Amino acid sequence: MSTFTAPDGTELACHLRGEGEPVVVLPGGPMRASAYLGDLGGLSAHRGLALLDLRGTGDSATPADPATYRCDRLVDDVEALRIHLGLERMDLLAHSAGGSLAMLYAARHPERIRRLALITVIPWALGMPVTAEDRLAAAPLRKDEPWFAEAFPAFEASLNGTGDYDPVYAPFFYGRWDETAAAHDARGDEETNDEAGDAYGSAGAYDPPATRAALARLDRPVLVLAGERDNGPRPELARRNADVFPNAELAVQPGAGHYPWLDDPEWFVRRVAAFLEGPLPSAE
Repeated sequence: MSTFTAPDGTELACHLRGEGEPVVVLPGGPMRASAYLGDLGGLSAHRGLALLDLRGTGDSATPADPATYRCDRLVDDVEALRIHLGLERMDLLAHSAGGSLAMLYAARHPERIRRLALITVIPWALGMPVTAEDRLAAAPLRKDEPWFAEAFPAFEASLNGTGDYDPVYAPFFYGRWDETAAAHDARGDEETNDEAGDAYGSAGAYDPPATRAALARLDRPVLVLAGERDNGPRPELARRNADVFPNAELAVQPGAGHYPWLDDPEWFVRRVAAFLEGPLPSAE
């Protein structure tokens, strides 16, 4: 673990895995500690990873001002990590809710981005939320699985507002529901800062037109990776996300859900490593 200080004095932590120049990794949740990412299915065998614990999560300190949990305010923490690691430009990878933070960072600091990988990202920062209709439209992909009959009514109820979260429908978020997936899901509550998560996308966090305009000028390579079975984002939403960038590629991982490095680690690592080792638009 490596520690550093944010501009407001909050002590932050990142976890270093693998060897070589690190890829900076932003977790989702929102505001879930980075431990759930592991080594991203073995990606650390190809590149170093610097997994940030966002303020108030994991080994990072709780800030004095809870308003600093807001997504746009966290951009300064990512910049502080870049400086701490001594990177002129960085490869930045983000998962799920962390994608909005990564896109806000790229919009504000485009000169610091070398490559940007967005993994099953929900593009709130672009004004593209995942809707209940999106999630329900994806659900029939799982209708032949043994858990579906029990899980779907609870899933539907939570989406139409007649029910609360129920762990019985957790399998919808994994491409393959097995002991590994169940253990991964069970850790979610203890790793997530709910107060911070509520503040993450609060009023003022996003300015979609400004962010879209800035990212339309980003000339760096971008990978948008979606899971074929993910209900949020579905591949169609991921394609719309990719279309915002001038130099983006969309990859849809077969059979994967929201955590694709668990569903098929070999496919995931092969695809992401190839992107991270791919050509850049100019010699550096």
